[in-house]
Amino acid sequence: MSMAMEDPTPIDPAPARRFGGDRRTRLVGWWSELPGNVRGGLWMLVGGFFLTVMVALVKILGARLHITEILLFRQTIMIIVVLPTIAANFPSVLKTSRYGLHAARVTLATMAMLFGFTAAIHLPLADATAIGFARSLFVTVFAIIFLKEVAGPRRWAATLIGFVGVLLMLRPGSDAAISTYGLMAVAGTAGAGGVMIILRILSRTDRPVTILTYQALLVGLIMLVPAIWHWQTPTLHEFFMLIGLGVVSWAGQMCNIQAYRAGEATAVAAIDYTRLIYAVILGGFIFAQWPGANTLIGAAIIIAASFYTLHRENVVARKRGLESAKSKD
Repeated sequence: MSMAMEDPTPIDPAPARRFGGDRRTRLVGWWSELPGNVRGGLWMLVGGFFLTVMVALVKILGARLHITEILLFRQTIMIIVVLPTIAANFPSVLKTSRYGLHAARVTLATMAMLFGFTAAIHLPLADATAIGFARSLFVTVFAIIFLKEVAGPRRWAATLIGFVGVLLMLRPGSDAAISTYGLMAVAGTAGAGGVMIILRILSRTDRPVTILTYQALLVGLIMLVPAIWHWQTPTLHEFFMLIGLGVVSWAGQMCNIQAYRAGEATAVAAIDYTRLIYAVILGGFIFAQWPGANTLIGAAIIIAASFYTLHRENVVARKRGLESAKSKD
């Protein structure tokens, strides 16, 4: 018997017992043993890819179909996907005491999608994605205004510097079309920031399924009339792309939810910026639109400012936790 066939190293049966004999069980065991931030980061990487593909599909479909028709299909498919959850919790799923906040959230979400996706159709994919990162800057400003959160001079400075990066990307005065759709992208990003602030309030009293149901149903209803008005019958190819759009939209959102469940918010949110890499690659190879220097520099400023804002929020949260623990002692 050759030396290659004789291995004196004892075999540890613990991994097999812990993970089970079959491949799926071993994979589940391996996944569960990963640190929470690693699992959250991986979920966010996958979710970021799905969401970038979503925007790319909107950009392709928007060449012929009106944005309201695209969004109607998107919402309809997302409703179909979550319908079993809604049905299982009906009618209690509609129970809420915050109808005004739900209406405001749906209004802002509609604005964010209409402006943001319209801008993505006309802007390079990397530009639209990078401007979207300014959402965290708007969240900081809105939290101070509406939630009465206190921000120190360093957070204010980081926020202002981040908006300088946005201005750099807009290149005001250099191209009227870019400036117009760039402003629409900023408006959509501001709407998304407002949605996040309202979510912070709603999540204190309403179940996630209730929040999801109101947005899924009401946004679809809002899109119905303008979509019929601008209707263009999709080709078979477009129809399958619209189905894909709904699926990747749902998948991206679910991955993000899983990411924040698994890891710390500050660690997971930082991974979201990898979407710019996806956007550069897809934008270059699908649309032959490679980002210019202004886009890259502006995006770097926005991301750096957002990173610092997340860092400061983490520091403040830890200080509050320590102070709360000391007061209990």
